[in-house]
Amino acid sequence: MGLTTNAIRLVRERVAGWTGDADQETLNDHLRLLALWRSKMLANTYVQREGSRIWGGPFAGMDYLRDATEGALIPRLLGTYESELHPHLEAFAAEGLDCVIDVGCAEGYYAVGLARLMPQVEVHAFDIDPKARAACAELAQRNGVADRIRIGGEFSPDGFEAFAGRRVLVLVDAEGAEVDILQPELSPALAGMNIIVETHDLYRRDALATMMARFSASHDIVREDLQPKTVTGPPWLMAMPQLDQLLAVWEWRQRQTPWLVMRPKPA
Repeated sequence: MGLTTNAIRLVRERVAGWTGDADQETLNDHLRLLALWRSKMLANTYVQREGSRIWGGPFAGMDYLRDATEGALIPRLLGTYESELHPHLEAFAAEGLDCVIDVGCAEGYYAVGLARLMPQVEVHAFDIDPKARAACAELAQRNGVADRIRIGGEFSPDGFEAFAGRRVLVLVDAEGAEVDILQPELSPALAGMNIIVETHDLYRRDALATMMARFSASHDIVREDLQPKTVTGPPWLMAMPQLDQLLAVWEWRQRQTPWLVMRPKPA
């Protein structure tokens, strides 16, 4: 069943199930469904016209995949995805790190992107989803960095000890499991590591507050919230209606998921 045909079927089924007047929440659900459909259609158009090479941002030129294992594809292809982090990633890249630990790597957007951005680093990428690990391996091979990327499954909260003393950047995007993964009492080595964590109060109550409490003594913390995106892309996209341009950089988030960028405090 085609993408558009499936979207029409879902809308018809939902409307047929209405009883009485639809409320605002119901209409919002329909709006989100149609926005997801349009976002996927735009991603398909990008791939048809441009292939899967990333257009801009710090990972510009990376040969990406034609499907994301989770989340929106076209913001990744355009290079606007999580642009709030771009200045921080570029700053870390200039600091001579030797290791990246990416927990919740999905198909490898950051694992492979940072391996390309920082040719001196060794990347350790972890994901509990076998399909995500396979996609990450494919992406690493496609971009010529497979020799510097080690891919694993579940990451233990005491696993950071194996990297103690190294110049490390830790990235964690684990849909609420950041509370389980980042436990300084189990991995004291975290006190000396740079950390970027996406917090998910949506899935884990007080995840943001928990991260702040655990690391405020050892790290200087910058909070980054989701910001409006600047649309940049190929001419055909820039000629499209404004709503399409907005949907092209939409990351499918239901709520704010603030990032914490944490650097160890000077000794």
